[in-house]
Amino acid sequence: MTAGLKTVIYPVKDIAKAKALFTALLGVEPYVDEPYYVGFKDAGQDVGLDPSGHSKGLTGPVPYWHVDDIEKTLSALLAAGAETLQEVQDVGGGRRIASVRDAEGNQVGLIQDGAA
Repeated sequence: MTAGLKTVIYPVKDIAKAKALFTALLGVEPYVDEPYYVGFKDAGQDVGLDPSGHSKGLTGPVPYWHVDDIEKTLSALLAAGAETLQEVQDVGGGRRIASVRDAEGNQVGLIQDGAA
């Protein structure tokens, strides 16, 4: 089961320029502003900027579906023909992410938030 598409991560080469652009677009300051990640929250959406995204193979924005059980969802996607791009990884605060590529080459991200 998903809670919907709530997060999009953009790979960026110049995080300062990307941060300025998204600050202007969204009209809010980032809630996370680190050299390795800048994150914005606006209108129920989480927009992230990843300066390492290109080196991880990201070629454009990646949508992340929020799921209840990341292992179960990842397994179902792999059984349906997806290819693993990123195994399940804890990124802090109990939040876990993974990503796959579908048969058309599209990247699909998964997020499971830690227990509240």
